[in-house]
Amino acid sequence: MDFSLLIKALCLVLVIEGIPLFLAPNRAREAALQVARMPGRTLRILGLVLMILGAGLLLLMRS
Repeated sequence: MDFSLLIKALCLVLVIEGIPLFLAPNRAREAALQVARMPGRTLRILGLVLMILGAGLLLLMRS
């Protein structure tokens, strides 16, 4: 496995995660508060959906 590719992907995640915090910090704070109020079951389902979506997109980009 090419670890440099993994490191680059993680760096890209950090850049993408930082964009809303930089551009709209107040809205990002409000969104974080809304997520904190969500029930655990909802967060698990949302996390699962996002992981499946991400994996599916990776598979589409690979072929």
